[in-house]
Amino acid sequence: MVRSCIADIGIIDPVILFIYEAFRMSNLDWWIMCLTFLVIILYGVYKSRGQRNVDSYFLDNKSMPWYLILFSIIGTQASAVTFLSAPGQAFTDGMRFVQYYFGLPIAMIVICIAFVPIFHKLKVYTAYQFLEDRFDLKTRSLTAFLFLLQRGMSTGISIYAPAIIVSSILGWNIYWTNIFMGGFLIIYTVLGGTRAVAHTQKLQLFIIIAGMFLAGYMVVHLLPNGVSFSDALHIAGKSGKLNVITTPTNVGDHSFWEDKYTLWSGLIGGFFLALSYFGTDQSQVGRYLTARSIRESRMGLLLNGLVKVPMQFLILLIGALLFAFYQFQPAPLSFNEMQLHKIEDPVLHNRISELQRRFDSVSQLKNTTTLALVDQIHADDKKKIQQSRQQLSNLQIQTEQLRAEAKTVIKKADPAADTNDTNYIFLNFVIHYLPKGLIGLLFAIIFLAAWGSIAAALNSLSSTTVIDIYKRSVRPLASERHYLNVSRWFTLFWGVFCIVIAQFANKLGSLIEAVNVLGSLFYGTILGIFMIAFFMKRVKGAAAFWAAILTELIIIIIYNLDIVSFLWLNAIGCLLTMLLGYFLQKILPDPPDKKAAGVFEK
Repeated sequence: MVRSCIADIGIIDPVILFIYEAFRMSNLDWWIMCLTFLVIILYGVYKSRGQRNVDSYFLDNKSMPWYLILFSIIGTQASAVTFLSAPGQAFTDGMRFVQYYFGLPIAMIVICIAFVPIFHKLKVYTAYQFLEDRFDLKTRSLTAFLFLLQRGMSTGISIYAPAIIVSSILGWNIYWTNIFMGGFLIIYTVLGGTRAVAHTQKLQLFIIIAGMFLAGYMVVHLLPNGVSFSDALHIAGKSGKLNVITTPTNVGDHSFWEDKYTLWSGLIGGFFLALSYFGTDQSQVGRYLTARSIRESRMGLLLNGLVKVPMQFLILLIGALLFAFYQFQPAPLSFNEMQLHKIEDPVLHNRISELQRRFDSVSQLKNTTTLALVDQIHADDKKKIQQSRQQLSNLQIQTEQLRAEAKTVIKKADPAADTNDTNYIFLNFVIHYLPKGLIGLLFAIIFLAAWGSIAAALNSLSSTTVIDIYKRSVRPLASERHYLNVSRWFTLFWGVFCIVIAQFANKLGSLIEAVNVLGSLFYGTILGIFMIAFFMKRVKGAAAFWAAILTELIIIIIYNLDIVSFLWLNAIGCLLTMLLGYFLQKILPDPPDKKAAGVFEK
């Protein structure tokens, strides 16, 4: 039945039936995946009934308990990018990415103390409303614009992540798939609003945690007989994949600032990034603004700080275990196998076939050597262990060289092809090694994660556009029903914008890294504006406005020159905005009759 339906869809590539067979999506998988979707959608629509104004659409009338706040925060942050790309990140670069989250618990404490009481006291819909009261309209509008720009582009990347799955399963053109997935999510968000997002994220999170646990269990369960979990950890660790903490000590060394993931960049840069993301990004601020009280908001945020690091650690651990798994099992020449099947040029096709033969030969040697290494570990034969490790290291170098050659061939066949394997590693394992039924569940999980984060992002983009731009500067005196309808139209607009961005996401490499790089280009500046507003009462609107513009230009220049790794941009952006604001206030004073009234003076 599924096969015949697939064959009737005109936009599918000619290799679709071969891909369908290779990917083993059984009828059971389709039923489980579709049933999961249907339950979530119906539950969200049921929970979202009775919305009559923007207060219910964006804030759910401030009725959310702390546990829904927690689920909503985690669900918004943990997108499909997290579950699709993070295991691949650990597979290729090790687990050091987890250090990126080390500053998050500290940021949660600061936000609970300084940010949450102010937002609740002012009874705002968005974080940026407060900036007009503290500064002026242009500073509020600039900050809202910076948020809209970076969150719109980041959400486009999040749409691309589940589109990869559909494209891989069905052989669809990725551009058509982005349109299909984005359109589906737009309908889901337009109808539901904040209440549907929060309540469905509660179910999604339970299903996601259960599914990822099953995936991790299956990686270990499918290891050869006699190979234990500790053996897999040993192999992953000696291959550099369990590098949870890296600590460069020489601050004067350029590598200290260039290395993307270290203990210091995670604690400092990650702190500033988390402080800005959870304290000033409407996609997150909008989650805890729905709470019944300050206490409920704080509980949700603090528990998120406790849960997020171990959760991300375990997701990355799956990637490290996958690396060990593929030392025993045949690995593909390219984890994005669709690109190999699309090569039609006879010369290039023969070249790929030759590379595949050489790759299979090296893989067989790796499998044999790894099994021997496990026996040597059990026998505690240190001399042979060292020899096997060295041999495996050499074979891994050969593997990477062959993959690099294959990527060159793929690029020759299709210059627009996505040759970055990171986003396809976990997907490839799910497709080829998980039993029927579980494949559909895992795909449903990644889709659910996408729905939760993208719906929350679209909701925040719409709320910021309506409250900070449209209602403030375009139609300030319209009815509540008008603003509710306009909110839905802006949700549609931002959905289309994100689909357009998704069409370029295949050029960005690792999705989880791309999302965070993009955020780091803007978060430091946005956070700096809020820090001036909270703690530098003498600095007024004009100084804050121009400090933000100058800082954003400097941050973009620093990034393009590749002076420091992206995490440091968050700290630099925040501190530079505050410093420039302080000095510009002396040069650009506001009119004498304009009171610089901060919230702490009221």
